[in-house]
Amino acid sequence: MNTPLVVFENVAKHFGDFIAVKRLNLSIDAGEFIAIMGPSGCGKTTTLRMLAGLERPSEGSIYIDGQLMNDVRPHQRDTPLVWQSLALFPFLNARENVEFGLKMRNQSPLKRREKAMEWLDRLGVAEFAERNVDTLSGGQRQRVALARSLVTEPQLLLLDEPLSALDAHLVIRMQSVLTQLQRELGITFVYVTHSQSEAFAMADRVVVMTNGEIAQAGVPRDIYREPANRFVAEFVGRNNIISGTVSELSEGQLRVDAPMGKFTVPVSGTEHSSVVGDKVTFVIAADLVQVTRNKTEMDNTVECNLISEEFIGSMVTLFLETADGTEFKVQLQERELATLNHTQSGQFYVSWQSESAHLLAQE
Repeated sequence: MNTPLVVFENVAKHFGDFIAVKRLNLSIDAGEFIAIMGPSGCGKTTTLRMLAGLERPSEGSIYIDGQLMNDVRPHQRDTPLVWQSLALFPFLNARENVEFGLKMRNQSPLKRREKAMEWLDRLGVAEFAERNVDTLSGGQRQRVALARSLVTEPQLLLLDEPLSALDAHLVIRMQSVLTQLQRELGITFVYVTHSQSEAFAMADRVVVMTNGEIAQAGVPRDIYREPANRFVAEFVGRNNIISGTVSELSEGQLRVDAPMGKFTVPVSGTEHSSVVGDKVTFVIAADLVQVTRNKTEMDNTVECNLISEEFIGSMVTLFLETADGTEFKVQLQERELATLNHTQSGQFYVSWQSESAHLLAQE
């Protein structure tokens, strides 16, 4: 088994009485692209700052390549950080910004220039080498910041919401640039973001944090389709969350009585030990739900009223309400709306295959 490149071992960070990170245990493999995401204040940026050496752990240990890093200063670590603000030097041109790290390592002017131009060219901005960074577009500055961080060829690159200030079309383009670079270079990327679309599009593994703790870690598909708990189910995607009481047990499934109806939920006997009368919660993703004007013969069907709709490009989310006042979300392609006559008043029926539901762990 390979030794992880980065290890957080029982790491905690206190700011006075406030605990920003609680007993964090996390290993990151060499060459892995890992995204840490969560709401504001969840501890993700503090975790990144501790890895960069900008904050010292209050408890526990951080190792990089087997070396204890708790007391190692930022400039002594090979962990460049791409900031949300990019933090380019406004008094230097693009090439000089990229050269800066090499200058601090006492490389010759000729060698610095060659390496800087190589990386600017690699990132498609060599033509702007002599331009002041303040005259560049957001996307161009982003590429200069990446070149500055990568020119020293580190084994570990840290990124703190680097795409948050870019326009939507540039975000998509830069996601492609980042993933291609990471795969070509084999550098370990630790990427902090509040955006699940960025995390899911780029990362090999996603870590979801809340209240200073890891709520779930896994590959993007598992996080999205099989949330570990209610927090992850609410934070990730457009999930419908339904709670009820177990009324029947059979091999591989439960029958759940909820205020809005009776439903069948698949379950693995090795993962849950529910009995009749237990309170349980399951989720059904909005994109796995069908909506019709006529009632179907499916087991899991709920009658609803349409409240509103939200268009995002070719996708639309319908917001419906059940008889007990529960909101239900359905996500579908915009072209599918034409068959629904959704502009007319009346009842709708939402339904889903039993195997599409996911039972949350009992808390």
